[in-house]
Amino acid sequence: MTVSRRNIVKGIGIGTTAAAIMSFDGPRSIARAMSMALPPQERPLLLHNNENPLGPGSFVTQHMNEAMDMGLGSLYGLPSRQTIQAIADAYEIPTESLMLGNGSTQLLQSITHIYTSPKRGLVTAAPSFETCPDYANLMGHPVNALPLDDNLMVDLDATAEAARGAGLVFFCNPNNPTATLHGGNAVDAFLDRVLSESDAMIIVDEAYFEYVTNPNHKTQIPRALENERVIVSRTFSKAHGMAGMRIGWLVGHPDTVSKLREWQYGGTLNAPALLGAKASIEDPTRIQQEVERNTAVRAFTMNWAKSKGMAATDSQTNFVFIKTGLPASAFREACAQRNILVGRDFPPYENQWMRISLGTMGEMERAIDAFEQVMTDLDGVGSIRGVTAA
Repeated sequence: MTVSRRNIVKGIGIGTTAAAIMSFDGPRSIARAMSMALPPQERPLLLHNNENPLGPGSFVTQHMNEAMDMGLGSLYGLPSRQTIQAIADAYEIPTESLMLGNGSTQLLQSITHIYTSPKRGLVTAAPSFETCPDYANLMGHPVNALPLDDNLMVDLDATAEAARGAGLVFFCNPNNPTATLHGGNAVDAFLDRVLSESDAMIIVDEAYFEYVTNPNHKTQIPRALENERVIVSRTFSKAHGMAGMRIGWLVGHPDTVSKLREWQYGGTLNAPALLGAKASIEDPTRIQQEVERNTAVRAFTMNWAKSKGMAATDSQTNFVFIKTGLPASAFREACAQRNILVGRDFPPYENQWMRISLGTMGEMERAIDAFEQVMTDLDGVGSIRGVTAA
């Protein structure tokens, strides 16, 4: 038999493939690549990394292919200026206030490197997106990870108080993994307080901005343009469907962006991703269609949880945070045996709550059937077992 990724995957079995992906750390991308060699109907259902199930779309991939056909993949001198100009035009932002990175991850790491120190640490929520605290810990810089409030929202008052003496405040809104959102007025008051009571820098991570349907939300980009201590980060990984292309961007005061550029090497981006991002920004109709698709799938999934008596946060993202009443590890392992991957542990909620990324409507219908089987087998909460969830 010819050795191939497909034969390897078929040899170890589909359910085993899902379990293998779940168990890997660095090498898990290899297992995922192996799973992609299978026909679509046999691949694991990936509801664990908050990815866009439809990807970037044909208009974007066409531009990426054209970049390769033009030979840009073999040349230095990347077309980043075109991408920056496209973002500037779409959002009416001066180009000197924009910066690109290898995903928002690279940008967040650079900011953490510059603005934290052994004496001036990072303030963040717990749980929240981990890049900044992970990088601060790596450097030995203190991290003050504050618990969420009773509604699983970032505690803005506690964060503002903790900002005194800190070097950097990281604020993810909507928050990952809880999918909760603070409205514009609350965020304005929070930022006003941090800026007046401390001298800490502030990152507002708006990775899921496009998916928000709450009318009270607003971007903090205008404030970042005006204030040297506020930075807003965005990404092409979510609504734009380009997680594998690794491209993100930030907005800041020109003086702040100039300082950041001194610390970040620009050669980490690649030509296909840059031209793909440009094409995606210039195709707002597709992004609006993606938002509408996600909103419908999110409502379907949330209505299912409610019908089964399960608590859930008011998701404003492309994932949901649901109280299954089961240990996340047990729920995750049982789903993997059914060829479905769901979120990792998020302490201190790992004993009852689960983050589930949203697939297509058809994928979520399939997933919910499997979730009900899992919860019945594991004695989960809700009307699945005839008991009202607490």
